[in-house]
Amino acid sequence: MDNRHSLLRDAPRLALLTLFGLIILAPYIWMVSASLKPTDEIFRANLALIPERFAAVENYARVFAQVPVGRYLLNGVIVCGGILFFQLLFAIPAGYALAKLRFPGREWVFGAVMLGLLVPPHVPALPLYAGFAALGMLNTYAALIIPSTISVFGIFLFRQFFRSLPDDLIHAARLDGMSEGAIVWRVALPNAWPAATAFAIFSVVAHWNDLFWPLIVVTGTDYATPALGVLHFRTEEAGDDFAALMAACAIMTAPLVLAFLVAQRRFVEGIATTGLKG
Repeated sequence: MDNRHSLLRDAPRLALLTLFGLIILAPYIWMVSASLKPTDEIFRANLALIPERFAAVENYARVFAQVPVGRYLLNGVIVCGGILFFQLLFAIPAGYALAKLRFPGREWVFGAVMLGLLVPPHVPALPLYAGFAALGMLNTYAALIIPSTISVFGIFLFRQFFRSLPDDLIHAARLDGMSEGAIVWRVALPNAWPAATAFAIFSVVAHWNDLFWPLIVVTGTDYATPALGVLHFRTEEAGDDFAALMAACAIMTAPLVLAFLVAQRRFVEGIATTGLKG
């Protein structure tokens, strides 16, 4: 009886959350549906998610025949993996220092980090491009990775998480003779895996889908990321074949969906346990 009353009490909230979820997922659902249809069915007046004639084989076969899917996905993994590695390498010690160490000007440094959150990535794009061009580093993985290696959002996120770590745990590690560097990687990081997973999801999704910076520093397909690869397919191969274009989009976004499904528990835990203390 209690379970029934609880379900009835929660039904409006669950219905509202389901509605919001469907609204958010609607573009992705339409994309997958369009990738299964022939092109002439996509822009009909009546909207039907289930195609009258399944054309998935033709659409996806065209993508795999005309698009170096493996190359684009590999580039995405290399770029996103490299960016995430360096972001964690810098953000975790910086967040720990701002949360647990006392040093002159700490609040000023944290204020500078907060100001960094206000700077859009488009602002330093021109000087960065000029610098990479002068060094002859355009069309390289380095040009795609280096500008994003320091994440002010990551520093802020880990700073907030480390503030919730008990000071007694840090003091005990110091009494055991551990250096601050050892404390960061052997004590703080193992306790910060939920926050690290949440940050990894944010970082990978942002840079996997990023089109602005790769479009500036990359020409051709050798170093094209998944988003840029879809753009090349749109302009050079797909033309007005929106069904094949939607199939390419579905293929390029599938790794993100799978990664989130695998890490969703850690992601939710990281968001829930990362406090927003001042």
